[in-house]
Amino acid sequence: MGCPGSALNDGGEASGVVNQCSQRRSDVEPSPSRRAAQMPPFLVMEVLERAAELQRAGRSIVHLEVGEPDFDTPAVAADAGIQALRAGRTHYTPSMGYPELREAIAEWHERQYGVPTSAECVAVTLGSSAAMLLVLAALIDPGDQVLLTDPCYACYPNFVTTFGGVPVRLPVCEADGFQFSPQAVADALTPRTRVLLLNSPANPTGTLTSRERMQELVEVLATHGGGRTVIVSDEIYHGLVYRGRAHTIREFTRDAVVVNGFSKLFAMTGWRLGYVILPPWLVRPVRTLQQNLFISAPDFPQHAALAALQRAGADVERMRAAYDERRKLVLVRLREMGLGVLTEPVGAFYVFVNVARYADDVCRFAFDLLEQAGVAVTPGVDFGPGGAGYIRISYANSLENLEEGMRRLGAFLRR
Repeated sequence: MGCPGSALNDGGEASGVVNQCSQRRSDVEPSPSRRAAQMPPFLVMEVLERAAELQRAGRSIVHLEVGEPDFDTPAVAADAGIQALRAGRTHYTPSMGYPELREAIAEWHERQYGVPTSAECVAVTLGSSAAMLLVLAALIDPGDQVLLTDPCYACYPNFVTTFGGVPVRLPVCEADGFQFSPQAVADALTPRTRVLLLNSPANPTGTLTSRERMQELVEVLATHGGGRTVIVSDEIYHGLVYRGRAHTIREFTRDAVVVNGFSKLFAMTGWRLGYVILPPWLVRPVRTLQQNLFISAPDFPQHAALAALQRAGADVERMRAAYDERRKLVLVRLREMGLGVLTEPVGAFYVFVNVARYADDVCRFAFDLLEQAGVAVTPGVDFGPGGAGYIRISYANSLENLEEGMRRLGAFLRR
């Protein structure tokens, strides 16, 4: 359809306003927003895409880069989703999610941690990333600061800058388990500090924030934060813990926000379903943002998630035990290569490995390892300047593939 008021000339060409519109379009070069243009690429995806190209060319590639369960979704959840789909559960749902799923999430959280949880404070979201985006949109104004560990999950800073916030990276060290230093947090607080973003078990390090450290962080914010700084705790890897216990931040303060989902623990990445547990004062703002930005989480996946919470316990334990076996294998093989790990990862499915003595540039190291040895890993700088000298290895792969990947890595290092 042409521009209003236009007509075709005898040669079938638009005249008048259409020609003017065409001329304007050719004179002006469109461009994306500065925010989009400045956002760095997600390096793990760059590695994954290059690995896929090599595979299409016939190369054998061992994938140790992606943080995705290699297991299928438990049958009880998949069957419930299929039944819901066949029953026509393909429509909008309440913006905060189905009441029965919200109730089940609240009950699961309370049962796991002994913390009273109201279903009214639960919002079901389009994956945990959407939950994080909704929470940050509800909390930060342009110029507000968000405290992050360095290294941290690669997308956190980009989530923050999307809303005009300022990521403040606090270096953490391997010898201290890559945990926030309470003193460093106290020193970093300003009147514009709005959020402290916690992730335990952590990506990329697989380490836990201890109970004592969580308590200290809560006390620091209470003493120095002026009541304005909120802890947002990303607990997406809870349940995937192999030694010790993961604590929810809600054991220490009810004013915190918990982000979680079904992707990791229940091997449901493709179902795109997450949730957030909110303090009461934040429920209405998040509800309004959800209504406007996403409308609601998808319909039939909520029925699958309900079944997962209620009936997939045995499947979860089977997957957890398999991850633990893989974790132990990778740690043994790394130590045999002389790549010791100061703080053993005990959660998620990652090992953050220091390869600084082999490489000044870990990005180059990762791509050389891929091209020459057929092993895909993530360069540590994807997770911030604090990742320099490290690579992240994901052990969400079979024992056979992990053995082969470790063999190839060892041969590459010897060369």
